[in-house]
Amino acid sequence: MSAPERIPPRSVTPLELLSEGELTVRGRIREASNAALFCTVAHQGQEASCVYKPISGERPLWDFPDGTLAEREVAAYAVSEATGWGLVPPTVLRDGPYGEGMCQLWIDVVPGAELLALVDREEPEEGWKAIGFAEVGEGRTALLVHADDERLRRLAVLDAVINNADRKGGHLLPAAEERLYGIDHGVTFHAENKLRTLLWGWAGEALTGEAVEVLKDLQAALGPDGPLTATLTSLITPAEIDATRARVEAMLTSGTHPEPSGEWPAIPWPPV
Repeated sequence: MSAPERIPPRSVTPLELLSEGELTVRGRIREASNAALFCTVAHQGQEASCVYKPISGERPLWDFPDGTLAEREVAAYAVSEATGWGLVPPTVLRDGPYGEGMCQLWIDVVPGAELLALVDREEPEEGWKAIGFAEVGEGRTALLVHADDERLRRLAVLDAVINNADRKGGHLLPAAEERLYGIDHGVTFHAENKLRTLLWGWAGEALTGEAVEVLKDLQAALGPDGPLTATLTSLITPAEIDATRARVEAMLTSGTHPEPSGEWPAIPWPPV
């Protein structure tokens, strides 16, 4: 009798690994404003590093409902996936050692990528976009700039759609294969305009053709029976979904990147 054929183990997807794997806490990320734990997750012989943010470790905010930041992080991942740009690392909502929370794949940063800079100039050099002037001590100011990079421009569009109230420099992760990820999306999807970002360099400029097509796809996916609406329904409120639709429609109508409203601080503090 011949030996049975060996079937190679099926590769586990990142979402399966994050959702079903055994979560082990390895340490705390002390720079985070809310409880953020560095973990490993293992499933069917595969292991990866991840970040686990339990809902029980979220600090109350005056303008966002308590205990909703984890769901907003997962919602941001869902919208990122719907764009096809893959700008947010795989993210799930799951139970863990400290209760339900957000679990996100850890991204190893590739050093050396210059995305932000302070320059002693009045105008940015070629390849850079102006954000604004910042005090650098002793009464001096410098121009804060970000790279004129298509990856950042895509992220600026995503942030406008999800109404990101906290796009800091430390939330930009350049990764292998020239990928760029954005993280920390807990304060997103508010029904009121809360957009605060360092990526204002394209404010008022025409959207790229690619961005327009992506926004059209989002508009369809956010229809009453759309797949993205179905996903977001369990994560954010109906009013917040309506506001997301309105932001997509407003960008398609204007054809431009949004500009600061003047009703809310445009740049997060600290910016990094």
